[in-house]
Amino acid sequence: MSRNKKRKHKNSSKEQGYKQTAHKILRYLLKYPNDQMNYNQIASGLQFRNPREKDHLIKVLTKLLANKQIIKVDKGTFQLNLEDNTAIGKIDFATSGAAYVSVDGIEEDIYIPKGQSKNALQNDMVRIMLHPASGRRREGSILEVIQRNKTEFVGTLEIAKDGKYGFVNVDQTSLHVDIFIGKKNLGDVPDGYKVVAEIIDWPEDADSPFGKIIEVLGEPGEHDVEMHAILAEYGLPADFPEEVEKAANELDTTIKPEEIAKRRDMREVTTFTIDPADAKDFDDALSIRKIENGNWEIGVHIADVAHYVQPGSIIDQEAYKRATSVYLVDRVVPMLPEILSNNACSLRPNEEKYTFSAVFEMDDNGKLIKDWFGRTVIYSDRRFSYEQAQEIIEGKDDDLKEEILTLDRLAKKLRKKRLQNGAISFDKVEVKFKLDEEGNPVGVYFKESKDANKLVEEFMLLANRKVSEFVSLDKNGKDNGKTFVYRIHDDPKPDRLKSLQDFIKQFGYTIKIGNRKETTNSINQLLKDVKGKGEENMVETLAMRSMSKAIYSTENVGHYGLAFEYYSHFTSPIRRYPDVIAHRLLQHYLDGGKSPDAQPYEEDCEHCSQRERLATDAERDSIKYMQVKYMDDQVGEEFDGLISGVTEWGIYVELPESRAEGLIKLRNIRDDHYVFDKTNYAIIGQKNKKMYQLGDKIRVKLTNADLLKKQLDFQLLS
Repeated sequence: MSRNKKRKHKNSSKEQGYKQTAHKILRYLLKYPNDQMNYNQIASGLQFRNPREKDHLIKVLTKLLANKQIIKVDKGTFQLNLEDNTAIGKIDFATSGAAYVSVDGIEEDIYIPKGQSKNALQNDMVRIMLHPASGRRREGSILEVIQRNKTEFVGTLEIAKDGKYGFVNVDQTSLHVDIFIGKKNLGDVPDGYKVVAEIIDWPEDADSPFGKIIEVLGEPGEHDVEMHAILAEYGLPADFPEEVEKAANELDTTIKPEEIAKRRDMREVTTFTIDPADAKDFDDALSIRKIENGNWEIGVHIADVAHYVQPGSIIDQEAYKRATSVYLVDRVVPMLPEILSNNACSLRPNEEKYTFSAVFEMDDNGKLIKDWFGRTVIYSDRRFSYEQAQEIIEGKDDDLKEEILTLDRLAKKLRKKRLQNGAISFDKVEVKFKLDEEGNPVGVYFKESKDANKLVEEFMLLANRKVSEFVSLDKNGKDNGKTFVYRIHDDPKPDRLKSLQDFIKQFGYTIKIGNRKETTNSINQLLKDVKGKGEENMVETLAMRSMSKAIYSTENVGHYGLAFEYYSHFTSPIRRYPDVIAHRLLQHYLDGGKSPDAQPYEEDCEHCSQRERLATDAERDSIKYMQVKYMDDQVGEEFDGLISGVTEWGIYVELPESRAEGLIKLRNIRDDHYVFDKTNYAIIGQKNKKMYQLGDKIRVKLTNADLLKKQLDFQLLS
């Protein structure tokens, strides 16, 4: 070894030794973050006894002082510098027990080694101590939990043999601890039952938090128990409080002449609903008639929920708390009590209903001539399922055939124009289950969007957009600054698009990253090009992952995916609270009201966005549960699958026949040592260089179906 290389190696070893000791010092001081310690106390705590170790300690303390990691309180007395070296962020635990904290203003997440997370739980807001930069990633330790994300968890009770205590083994895999239940909080709950436990304390010296049982769900594996467990896990209510049901049942839901007189009467116009065959609430209807000048008058009529749900009422408070209906596989948990959602506000056939409407005059080419917004009363002549409307579009005769075909033709013109303007066309396929009388899955099918679905979608999109523009633009088409609730979808981050662009090159595809329209047109072309190809699933998945998440906000940035500058949710007030807010604000402006302060509405938007995310997660969990239940009796069978996800711990495989997804653990692939390649969404064998990549077709064997964890395990065959 040359003299320079020896010197470099020596310096590197010294630097590594400094970093290791610095970590030891900081971790020791973290145990007593507010205490002042002298040199001897620190040496004793680290068990540094010989002169060489103590000399090294002095040098490291001097460097920590220079780096402002610690401060000198008095001569020879030190303390953590909490002011300059702390940050606040949200914690996310890995399955290993280590964690990552995302901090605003710091690009990379802060790594928290296993054992350094104190009493933090998944998604808590925490204050962390930042360690000196070391190696590939920035590290830290938890100082304190600032705000719990949640304190109630679903799990299975395991009672000790002597009956003096128990533990709730939490279902949520990201929660790294069980909850200790003392004898006085056990009650008479049977061992092995699924329960909801609340964390009430977590002493500094305890490995697990202390809790109490607040709800008994029942025996694990029972269908109803598992569905209620999913709702409880996300803090979603299963039933309405009695006082809310009582208030709803006492509402006067009759149609009154004096109220009709205040509204535009559209009962004589041909009106109908088009909804899923199993729908129970119909919150939108379409009307159509030809007017004298040869144009079409098309009404988009939405249930006037705000007429019945008054601001601040007990029904309104409960609706706001829920913020959305939740659609599990076998049930709907509605935002509004049944008397409203399925009766008074549901636009059922052959009934008069109060509605809030957007009425459009369009020519035969789908050009919008003028629009009108206001409260109406309608009479629905027919109720179509999507399947029935589709049959008419495909040629079946019907009394309302001309109306359906006209709407379909105009909707296609609207859709074509929207896509030309840069809207992205992701064709979503929904997984649906055929259930027996007991709610067990006996079959799987996929719901695809056909012309009838797209007909309704286009007119709902038109109403949502035009309501938003009506409120937000002055006569000259300039933004007037009025407060409104928008559905926004921000532009994707450039680095995500760049990653997508780099990855698809290896398959011979490209996307153009330019202005919004160029990029979206390019993504649409990509989605067309991969149709029917082996890599279709992979490319579609990555394209969707490159997009931002849609949320509610009073600060309008437009809707990237739909290519709308102004867009709000107006058309589903039975199941979405932001639509109720939009109705109230629209009527306020129609009455000549001034723009209210935006801040309270922004808080409403944040609440509704957060509740929507919880509902979406619960819906996904119910689908996962049903998929695992459906596959339960197929353990041991072999399948062709597609790699749908790649991580450092394994590869996820989706079965096309059921869209069920399972995991092949990396440690269970025995023919080589495989390493995760983040850039190429792949794992690569170190000896044979074999690559398994996102989108690859592989043969697998189902080895386990765990209903409690909602998880399938696969073995790789080829």
